[in-house]
Amino acid sequence: MTVQLSLLASCFLAMHLPVSEGVSCYGTFDDRAGSCLDFISDDVMEEDCCLNLKYGFKRSTDSPCEACYPAEWSAWSPWQGCSVTCLEGVQQRRRRCYGQGGCEEDPTALETRSCVQQDCCPQNGGWSSWSPWSACSVTCEQGTMQRWRECKSPLPKCGGTCPGSNLETAACDTKQVCPTHGSWGNWDAWRDCSATCFQEHSGAAPVNLRYRQCNNPPPSSNPPGDPCPGSAQDQKACSGLPNCPVDGGWGAWKKDSECSVTCGIGIEKNRRECNNPAPQHNGRDCEGTQFKNTVCNTGLHCPIDGCWSEWSEWTECMRAGRDKIKCTKTAGQQNRVRNCERRDHGGMYCKGLPTEVRQCYHSKGCILQGTWSDWSDWSLCLPPCGKSEKTRQRLCEPIYPNYSISTTGILKNASIFFWGTPNTQCDALEGQRRKVEEKADCLNTLPCDSD
Repeated sequence: MTVQLSLLASCFLAMHLPVSEGVSCYGTFDDRAGSCLDFISDDVMEEDCCLNLKYGFKRSTDSPCEACYPAEWSAWSPWQGCSVTCLEGVQQRRRRCYGQGGCEEDPTALETRSCVQQDCCPQNGGWSSWSPWSACSVTCEQGTMQRWRECKSPLPKCGGTCPGSNLETAACDTKQVCPTHGSWGNWDAWRDCSATCFQEHSGAAPVNLRYRQCNNPPPSSNPPGDPCPGSAQDQKACSGLPNCPVDGGWGAWKKDSECSVTCGIGIEKNRRECNNPAPQHNGRDCEGTQFKNTVCNTGLHCPIDGCWSEWSEWTECMRAGRDKIKCTKTAGQQNRVRNCERRDHGGMYCKGLPTEVRQCYHSKGCILQGTWSDWSDWSLCLPPCGKSEKTRQRLCEPIYPNYSISTTGILKNASIFFWGTPNTQCDALEGQRRKVEEKADCLNTLPCDSD
């Protein structure tokens, strides 16, 4: 199957579902990871869940997520990292089949291509000699000193490094005694408040007191250390003594929103207030959740928007009243059509026009001088795993006559195209006159696995 055909798979009609069974329904099927998101409810009938083709479901806890839409190939994953970090390797990408009914077999579900992250591999460098030791980090007792070296003998190449550290640290002793500055010990426990409840009109509020000592450590006397900063006493007011607490109670559940969707399965939100009674005087809040969701079923199938089919082939380049315009400078006209398919349940009609018309020169079978193209990019590695090879090619491309490529008059500035495959003639290249192909092995390929 080609990539173009896989893109059309998203336009298929909803399939006739099998006999419904209870499933876990989700509001989103993530086709990048093949997973279910936005949980709606357990034990929903599969037929009801799939009223919306964007939904997904699981048949059991351990089952994989399944998409509601008809089977189609996913988009290609991003290219994986290169198989080696330097010189030439390969990288791969995959796509997978999701949806109901199974995809047609596609041997191109895995692709491999060559890659080069770096044209050279890293080479480590060498260290210079150590610098002299720095001064000691302190002026009394023991500290540290440091020395450095540089990675430049020789310099590393292509992202290499020097193994080891550029910094070395050693202990140093100044032979000087440092003063000891005072530091507070822990606070004592708060002393009991002078009252068990607060008298509203009694004036000054009672206080709690606590104390601490400057002994952790005490300041030295020789050399003299600094005393502890701040006060040895702390106090706080005994205000806000409690009244009797009243624990909260939940009121009745009330609907907080309408159904979240207008088709298929959705969610309806409900809420309740902690007001029966409300908590007072440091009473406990209501336990449990204030919100809950319930499933709502509209019973309506969601709209399926139309999708354009592939364009038909262009019709033969012709001109009314002129039977023979082949290989002449006379412009003709051709058209192609496409169909808006799979629209259902009130979905939107395809945007755009079903017919295209263009001006053309009839060059099918005409003898034209050619010129060799540049080399194409390398192809994908085939097969995509194990020993594989890649190809590139040069083609004999036609040199078209110097005809006008745009119209005048009513269709002013419309492009004119050369239609049909001409008989192109090039000088021989490597013994070939139409196509020269080159093959090469793909390097550092990945082994084949069962995935």
